[in-house]
Amino acid sequence: MLLINSIYLTAVRYVAKASRAGMKLSNNKDELSMHLNTSNVNKPTSAYIFSTWGVLAIGVLGYLIGLWNAELQLNEKGYYFAVFLLAMFSAVTLQKTIRDKSEGIPVTNVFMGMCWVAFFSAIALLVIGLINATMLLSEKGFYGMSFVLSLFAIITVQKNIRDLTNEQGITDPSAFPKASQGIDVALDAADIID
Repeated sequence: MLLINSIYLTAVRYVAKASRAGMKLSNNKDELSMHLNTSNVNKPTSAYIFSTWGVLAIGVLGYLIGLWNAELQLNEKGYYFAVFLLAMFSAVTLQKTIRDKSEGIPVTNVFMGMCWVAFFSAIALLVIGLINATMLLSEKGFYGMSFVLSLFAIITVQKNIRDLTNEQGITDPSAFPKASQGIDVALDAADIID
């Protein structure tokens, strides 16, 4: 009896965890099954999507217009532009790998480490460049703030794009093994209880 209660409580735990993840349990006459309810899971609102794109445009345009109008030599402008591109790309890649790992999609530790190194290198290069630059403190602050705003916005835009592609079914469900493993465990527990 203790074994049956333990199995039952484990199954209940998995069903509760699955329902929090947007899954629902359906009991047809002959079989017990669990389905992913993707109607509202991780779906950002239209206002949030537009605002993140707006913030990205403000941050990127602010940084680039400030760089264009700056009284810097062309090689200095190139340095700040290259650092900006590295930061934007590394931020998106890092966010994607972190989310892949959290969803159970295989990510190598070497690639994850490279993403972290590229991200922190871009930030360090900007900070070192601004500390050693011969420009006004307010100008340094402007570049720093528009840089951080752009980083935040590009990570959020990438998250929204991924959430929407998952919502529209573009991403293959087999890309999310944790969800399918949870369903399999719950179904196995339900078979044992019967």
